[in-house]
Amino acid sequence: MDYILSRLLFLPGILLGISIHEFSHGYAAVKMGDNTPLLQGRITLNPIKHIDPMGFMCLLLFGFGWAKPVMINSRNFKNPRRDDAIVSLAGPAANFLIAFLFMLFIKLVDVFMPYTMLRQVIFEVLVSTVYINLVLMVFNLLPIPPLDGHHILGSIGGARVWNFYYKYYDHLRFLMLLLIVFRGIGRIIGPVINILYNFLFSIFF
Repeated sequence: MDYILSRLLFLPGILLGISIHEFSHGYAAVKMGDNTPLLQGRITLNPIKHIDPMGFMCLLLFGFGWAKPVMINSRNFKNPRRDDAIVSLAGPAANFLIAFLFMLFIKLVDVFMPYTMLRQVIFEVLVSTVYINLVLMVFNLLPIPPLDGHHILGSIGGARVWNFYYKYYDHLRFLMLLLIVFRGIGRIIGPVINILYNFLFSIFF
C-alpha cells in the first residue's frame, strides 16, 4: 500500500516533468524555424500528447522510462548547428526551471500552511516534483544517444563529434542499456542530482 501511495505522489511530478520537457523542445524548434512539432500537435502541455504508454508505465513502476519524442526537421532551422543545440537544451532547462519554482512552492507551504495531513501530502508531491524534474534534466544531459546531451555535444563539437556518434551509435545505445539494467545510471547522475537539490534548497531555506 505504501508503495502504491508513493507512486501516486510521484504521478503529478512525472506528468508535469514529461510534458514541460517535450513541450519546450517543440516550442524552441518552432521558434528556430521548424513547424514540425506544431503540425504534430506537440505545442501543448497536455500530457496525453507527450506520453508513450509503455515508457510512462516503466517510469512510474521502475523509476526509468521514456516519453514520445518530439520530431524535429533540422533542415528548417536558420542556423542548424546552433538551433539544434538550443532545441536540445530547451527540455532540460525547462525541467530545471520547474524544479526551481516548486522549491519555491515548498518554501511557501512551509511558511504559510499549518501542520496537517493535507500539508504533508502537498509537501511530498512538491518535493517529488522537484526531484523528478532534476532527474529528467540531468539524465537527458548525458552525452549518450538518443539523449539531448548527445545532440548538444554534437552541435558544439561539429563534424568530428557527429562522426564519432555515427560510428559508435549502436555501441553507445548498448552501453546505455547496460547502465540502466545494472543500475549504473543512478550512480552516475545521483550525486549531481543531490548537489542540484541541495543548491536549490539553500536558496530558499
